[in-house]
Amino acid sequence: MIERIRDIVIVGGGTAGWMTAAALSKVMAGTYNIRLVESDEIGIVGVGEATIPMIKLYNQALDLDENEFVRQTRGSFKLGIEFRDWGRIGDNYIHGFGKIGQDLGVVSFYHYWLKMHQAGKAAPLEDYSINTAACRHNKFMRAVTDRPKSPLADIAYAYHFDAGLYAQFLRRYGEARGVRRTEGKVVDVQLDGETGFVDAIVLDSGERIAGQLFIDCSGFRGLLIEQALKTGYTDWSHWLPCDRAVAVPSANAGPTTPYTRCTARSAGWQWRIPLQHRTGNGYVFSSHYISEDEAAATVLANLEGEALAEPRVLRFTGGKRNKTWHRNVYAIGLSSGFLEPLESTSIHMIQSAIARLTAFFPHAGFDQADIDECNAHANFEIDRIRDFLIMHYKATERDDSPFWDHCRTMEIPDSLQQRMDLFRSNGRVFREGNEMFAEVSWLQVMNGQRVPVAGYHPLVDVYPEAKIAEFLEGVRSVIGKCVEVMPGHDAFIARHCAISPETMAA
Repeated sequence: MIERIRDIVIVGGGTAGWMTAAALSKVMAGTYNIRLVESDEIGIVGVGEATIPMIKLYNQALDLDENEFVRQTRGSFKLGIEFRDWGRIGDNYIHGFGKIGQDLGVVSFYHYWLKMHQAGKAAPLEDYSINTAACRHNKFMRAVTDRPKSPLADIAYAYHFDAGLYAQFLRRYGEARGVRRTEGKVVDVQLDGETGFVDAIVLDSGERIAGQLFIDCSGFRGLLIEQALKTGYTDWSHWLPCDRAVAVPSANAGPTTPYTRCTARSAGWQWRIPLQHRTGNGYVFSSHYISEDEAAATVLANLEGEALAEPRVLRFTGGKRNKTWHRNVYAIGLSSGFLEPLESTSIHMIQSAIARLTAFFPHAGFDQADIDECNAHANFEIDRIRDFLIMHYKATERDDSPFWDHCRTMEIPDSLQQRMDLFRSNGRVFREGNEMFAEVSWLQVMNGQRVPVAGYHPLVDVYPEAKIAEFLEGVRSVIGKCVEVMPGHDAFIARHCAISPETMAA
């Protein structure tokens, strides 16, 4: 007989802990004992307020009502990310979600645009994507389902929300489905003398909590995966030089934009994330090039509204845990590693870690083959995301500060170098397996940051230039007309999911 796991202990709350607890409570339907231990004395990072479209799949799996979710988290909608001053000071481009144009024949739309762009006969790339065009006009609506050939059917979106409120929302969801929450601080981790597995955790109250599967959501500390099991950490700071973030909320000023903004600064970049009741701001920077006080002064000087709190500094080392699953401990969230929030990947990596856990969910015997395969999938995902983030720093012409000089001239992983060389030759990008960022994401960032391209796909020349020009103009025109009929982002929120005036004032 194969022994089944009965008792699951989640150490740590916050976004990672309660996303895990809520998902498992839904999947397991009361057949497992799920206990979450967290301490109100230990703060959460809680600044991960921007997401990517895959979070919709998580919310749908939990059968969450989208309007209620947005209202409860005081959220807004996100069509993409605006990047300012990355390739050169004064540059501005949007990495939008969803499709770019329409493919023609066997060649992707981008190559038809690339040929005409190189000849000076094409509009900016963002004019050919409904997501990026809508961003420029502060428009938003959900994709329509009854017009499959319309760009309005291609709208892809994510959310901005208050991460602390999201955790509270999911806590209510999980507890209603049997998750047992225990308040307390872990003061000891007891290991089995023969197997090295975690037997139990001990709280400051003296309570001993035993389990079979332990999920480490304890944040940067890695209380179980690192402090107890000594799994090790791979440091990527030589490729991702930012090691600090200073965060501060501000009062809203102007319309609620349906995109995140990332503005390059002299030693990193500043984020702007609009919610219904406030705007999230922060400066991700390298402490080798600017002090924490200077970074705080920079972000405060560049707020659009009044600061609502004192700046809060977060310290981190970009990299990954050597194993996200070791023995009977599975790490989710910051305990498994950290990649800076440049492309809003943190919450998605929590989601994908939960998906892997359910896909490889163990028996009480913990087969090593399953663990190794799960770790391989985790490494593949984070390595590819790492390359995508490094590319933002490497693909720049900026030489106005020591930080950007370092980024522009630094060595990069071979895997990224090969991808950039392939793009430089003829604008080709190929997605490997199920890596998170698709071709359109790489294309938009490399194009937006001026990575030069020598040619284009030769099969583009099957069509005469006049036909390509007519095709491109048709796509641009239809997208423009669709954007015209879309409601404003604030108007959409007001109609479907606005928070109450009393909540706004709280």
